[in-house]
Amino acid sequence: MRVGSEVSVAELAAWVACRVPAGRRYLLGIAGPPAAGKTTLAQNLAVAITSAYGLPAETAPMDGFHKTSAELDTLGARHRKGRPDTFEVTGFVERLNLLREAPLGQYVPWPSYDRELHDPVPDAIGFTQQRVAVVEGNYLLLEQPGWAEVRSRLDEVWYLDAEDRVIIRRLTERHLRGGKSAEQTRTMIADSDLPNARLITNTRDRADTMLRETAGNYLVCGMR
Repeated sequence: MRVGSEVSVAELAAWVACRVPAGRRYLLGIAGPPAAGKTTLAQNLAVAITSAYGLPAETAPMDGFHKTSAELDTLGARHRKGRPDTFEVTGFVERLNLLREAPLGQYVPWPSYDRELHDPVPDAIGFTQQRVAVVEGNYLLLEQPGWAEVRSRLDEVWYLDAEDRVIIRRLTERHLRGGKSAEQTRTMIADSDLPNARLITNTRDRADTMLRETAGNYLVCGMR
């Protein structure tokens, strides 16, 4: 890859496949603001790595480490859901350590997040022989207590950038689909989502590679 080039998911898969070490799992992080397309890229990449190179790959979403809605209600923080302190970062780091250090073949459970229930689902994903874990989430590059430990557990981190208009459009569709009213959606985006996006944008200089989606492919905007 080179700065200014446009690459396909297949080319990104080739880039990852040649970096997978013998004897242990490779952890690739995909960071970026909410609704930038991280989940779609992570899922497509895992499929491409598995099918083209015979290297079993699976996604490991950070969203599974949301605190539950009940916990946030107890803290009076449901309206702040999605901010860094509404995640179980200690558990996230511990599970990353397991993913990286557990021998191939040993079962490592991983939680997912249900957007209909608006809550995490414990141990919904399982890692055993997977050679690549594609870890995707907003705060992989954040330098705050707890979060600052994440970067060292990842072999490589990409930052998926997106324009505000794209983020706002996708978040609006997501919140309305999830049952929020138009007014609740506007409030959530203004009070939580966009401030989170600004915070995340300030972390992108720590990424190894910066990408931006372009009609199904990805533009390489920067590399370290």
